[in-house]
Amino acid sequence: MISGSNLERVLRAGHFAVTAELSPPDSSNPNDVQRGIEAMAGAVDAYNSTDASGAHCHMSSAAVSALVAQQGLDPVLQISCRDRNRISIQGDVLGAAALGTRNVLCLTGDDVVVGDHPEAKRVFDLDSIQLLRMLKIMRDKSMFLSGRPLTDPPRLFLGAAANPFAQPYEWRPLRLAKKVEAGADFIQTQFCFDLPRFKTFMKRVVDLGLHEKVYILAGVGPLRSARVAEYIRSNVPGVRIPDAVINRLKGAPKGKQKVEGKKICIEIIEQIKEVPGVHGVHIMAYKLESLVPEIVKGAGLWPRPAVQIPSLNGPLPLNP
Repeated sequence: MISGSNLERVLRAGHFAVTAELSPPDSSNPNDVQRGIEAMAGAVDAYNSTDASGAHCHMSSAAVSALVAQQGLDPVLQISCRDRNRISIQGDVLGAAALGTRNVLCLTGDDVVVGDHPEAKRVFDLDSIQLLRMLKIMRDKSMFLSGRPLTDPPRLFLGAAANPFAQPYEWRPLRLAKKVEAGADFIQTQFCFDLPRFKTFMKRVVDLGLHEKVYILAGVGPLRSARVAEYIRSNVPGVRIPDAVINRLKGAPKGKQKVEGKKICIEIIEQIKEVPGVHGVHIMAYKLESLVPEIVKGAGLWPRPAVQIPSLNGPLPLNP
């Protein structure tokens, strides 16, 4: 089933795709979401709405995704298994699909101990691989996981995450293969600052033929400063930032570390574009959304393909 998502169209057409994270606000004001959309306008093919990333509360991914779809743009709904069971998730997916979401990124989720509610109860009824299988059943077999039929299945482009930089390295391509088997159509990776490690991962991915079964988008992002880079390296599991990157930020002229961070990001994208098996990039620019268009232009990825989906402000088409 073709989902109808803009991201799927771009990838199937053979373009080098660009997605980006839309930071959810700590607010109920839809204008806060709109500002993030406007900051990245025209620069990305789809907008990821994070789902309580880092186990910190923000506006829900489903709500942000609906607001993105209302603008005639393509949202990527993120679902973390940490907070909801299979009953809740299946209902959320049907509702999100009804409101215009076609892309879903399946995540196991960060543990609550790293967030702002460490006393919260974990759910983890499913993990990311089981979630992929469940949504594939809903989409392809038109039924709930229980076997009860759906009258109209959700049209979904299913995604998952991969981290080439977490030990054991040799296991990472094999875990990716499991996600592909479970139903992943696209993959977004953790930050790629360690390019030699990423290239080693991708060589194994290509050797396994996985690049012909799933679209892989490499995670990138601008670093605001050396201090932020050191914090991420020390506190975000699975992120490897080489000393050379941090030293380069430290060596930037006073007040220019953010500019240098953007330049590093552009250079990394230019190298990633040449890595066999990579189909795009996923830009994570937390509270730096205004830099995304500059990064996309600087990396030679502007303009984006003109295949945006139509606005969903009016009546939804029947059986599209």
